Amino acid sequence: MSNLTKFILFSGKGGVGKTSMASTTAVYNAELGKKTLIVTTDPAANLSDVFEQEIGHRITKIDGLENLYAMEIDPDQATAEYKERSLAPMRDLFDEDLLKVAEEQLSGPCTEEMAAFDKFIDFMDGADYDVVIFDTAPTGHTIRLLELPVDWSKHIEESSKGSGQTCMGPVALIEDSKKKYDDAIAKLRNTEITNFTFVMQAEETSLQETVRASKGLNELGIKTSQVIINGLIPEAEAVVPFFKKKHERQLVTVEKAEELFKNLSIKKMELFDTELKGVDMFRKCATFLFGGEQNE
Repeated sequence: MSNLTKFILFSGKGGVGKTSMASTTAVYNAELGKKTLIVTTDPAANLSDVFEQEIGHRITKIDGLENLYAMEIDPDQATAEYKERSLAPMRDLFDEDLLKVAEEQLSGPCTEEMAAFDKFIDFMDGADYDVVIFDTAPTGHTIRLLELPVDWSKHIEESSKGSGQTCMGPVALIEDSKKKYDDAIAKLRNTEITNFTFVMQAEETSLQETVRASKGLNELGIKTSQVIINGLIPEAEAVVPFFKKKHERQLVTVEKAEELFKNLSIKKMELFDTELKGVDMFRKCATFLFGGEQNE
């Protein structure tokens, strides 16, 4: 077993239960005695809601459980921090007018995206935690974030030949970050330490979105490790005609998913009759998601 930090990323369409599955996995790992951090990059973050305590844009210890910490990345704060970190080395070298120009250049269309990615990979650059779990924004946004640095060298090279300007600001300001981003992408591509999990519902649209997103990741050299099919109606409840029909449709989608993702780990989660909130509920959910592994 490697002593390196393990990274587990959860992605999927909005509303499929990513946060619930990410939180369940976080509680499970913390219960195993691993120092675990769960970070959300979703602007519509609700870790505070599901853990029933204030979290926000800082690493916060989760009440009632050893080893578990959480953070909700705030896009505005992340952007301000990114800009300040980029401009700080220039403050002693340039006058106010030049600093103003540099600041304007850092207000490009993808500065906010780059700031989110920059914050995201801060947690991939260190050994403070045994497990870091990322509850990401819906799939399209996540893949866009991961695409940004993949052609990093080429992007910088082409920009320096031309205007010296990238959509993230001047080349000079971002070249220093190149190694950091290259290392992060290498870690994301390393299946020994990174597990990329898609969460989907047992519905055709959700399945097709998962197939598309998994292909998109594969094109970036990042492999999908696992699919969780969430929200299944328990067979015992499929006696009412309405639920019986829905249950049967779900089974058809599950069968398709198992065929399309036959080389991956596939887990299935049934619906609970209560909301998934709080450490105790996530402990209960973990016994289903991880089977008998809970007490090993």
